[in-house]
Amino acid sequence: MVCVALFGAGRIGAIHGRNAAAHPELRLKYVADPEAQAAARLAAEVGAEVAAADDALADPEVAGVIIASSTDAHLDQCLWAAAAGKAIFCEKPIDLDLARATAAAPALAEARLLVDFNRRFDPHFQALKNRLDTGVVGDLETLNITSHDPAPPPLSYISVSGGLFRDMSIHDFDTARWLLGEAPVEVFATASCLIDPDIGEAGDVDTAKILLRTPSGKICLISNSRRSGYGYDQRIEAFGSAGAARAGNVTRSAVSTWTEAGAVTDGFENFFLERYADAYRLAMNHFAQVLKGAAPKAGLIEALAALALAEAAEQSARTGAPVRL
Repeated sequence: MVCVALFGAGRIGAIHGRNAAAHPELRLKYVADPEAQAAARLAAEVGAEVAAADDALADPEVAGVIIASSTDAHLDQCLWAAAAGKAIFCEKPIDLDLARATAAAPALAEARLLVDFNRRFDPHFQALKNRLDTGVVGDLETLNITSHDPAPPPLSYISVSGGLFRDMSIHDFDTARWLLGEAPVEVFATASCLIDPDIGEAGDVDTAKILLRTPSGKICLISNSRRSGYGYDQRIEAFGSAGAARAGNVTRSAVSTWTEAGAVTDGFENFFLERYADAYRLAMNHFAQVLKGAAPKAGLIEALAALALAEAAEQSARTGAPVRL
């Protein structure tokens, strides 16, 4: 078994920690978090030790680090882990500032870095990708990505998230690049604060539509909202020269009832922790493969590209003009 350390014992850290501890090829040796109680609680649950990040990196038994700390710590911890020769599994985004992340890129160029763009590991979206790659709907022409949260996060989170484009849309930017097979070269975004005026007071938006165009002319429309009113809405529609393919929402069960009032299906999965539970497990399984030498499916290039799209979308929404990349 390969030893790994976890930096961050919050909500997403707990998911990654449990998945690492349950993996047959991994041993979660350490949990590090500035909140001592959170670290101790998760370490006790998964059978790990509490340690400072420096001590975990200094342990020669530790081959990899899972970075699930606050976003503003991601890049520094990636650099520390790379300098220590550890493989890295890092939550998105890699940083809140593209210029800073780009400046750090040379130090990470040789690192075994996997960035957790978890949509790439979702079985439903992987099946859609396979349909597109095998030409079932012909040549892909346009893509619609819908990502609507059930309800806004607390304002305490909004203030440190980096904003909707870096925090939420960034998953969709990576998904678009992955499915389109091309890097977008033009971004147009429009955004509003329609759900909670306090989000606007905090300097962010809660609703956005984003249009991406690739060099060959493929078009992708991304719809983001911090509140759907009907559950966690995660859909992708792909339109090609010979048809269309669609990955719909995942419901809590496949049961539906049919009465005189009509047909009623079960509700959508509650939020990302439930909807993408399989994706998080499969991402950790891929990290185990990276530790054995496999190439990461999403690394430094993908992290920087998604962050560049996030900054371009923010600029476009602010200025009302398209942004060329």
